[in-house]
Amino acid sequence: GKSTQIDLLTKHFTKRRKSVIKTEEPGGTAGSNEIRKILLRENNFQWSVETETLLFMAARSDHVEKVIKPAIKDNKIVICDRFMDSTLVYQGMRSPKAKQLSLTLFELIAINPDITFLIDMEPEIALNRALSRSTEEDRFENYGISFQRQLRQNFLDVANKHSDRIKIIDGKRSPQQVAAQIIDCVETLVK
Repeated sequence: GKSTQIDLLTKHFTKRRKSVIKTEEPGGTAGSNEIRKILLRENNFQWSVETETLLFMAARSDHVEKVIKPAIKDNKIVICDRFMDSTLVYQGMRSPKAKQLSLTLFELIAINPDITFLIDMEPEIALNRALSRSTEEDRFENYGISFQRQLRQNFLDVANKHSDRIKIIDGKRSPQQVAAQIIDCVETLVK
């Protein structure tokens, strides 16, 4: 999964004596983590998709200003678990207005990843893995398998549209094989 690959990539850079930070979205700062708690609780259906999008974007803005931009300024490698593509897919597939709102606000944040990895796998396998983790952050997993299938297709569509930045990785392979492919892709970016 994502967490395993983020840990393996962080270890790879640490062994190479590269300065690296590992972070996540929503989250990464005290304020963003509070927004995360509100957004990802399973029973949290009190807002419209557009309001939810505003909360995700507020968390992202705080995270970028307080964590990501300072790390980049200090020549650190930033490894982030999720970013803008997730908002475009999760909220955007539920509301065209939310998608446009995300894109408009993202222009103000004005930072894009150099590379993004989409670890692709069958939705049934991904859902079973997610539900087996047993966390309080299972809201989107509880939407069911048809939502997961639509989610996968939307992520693949975004990846194909931005194939220069987004690399699709076969998630059925072993964690070591997935890590080797990710590291191979990243090596071309890190001097």
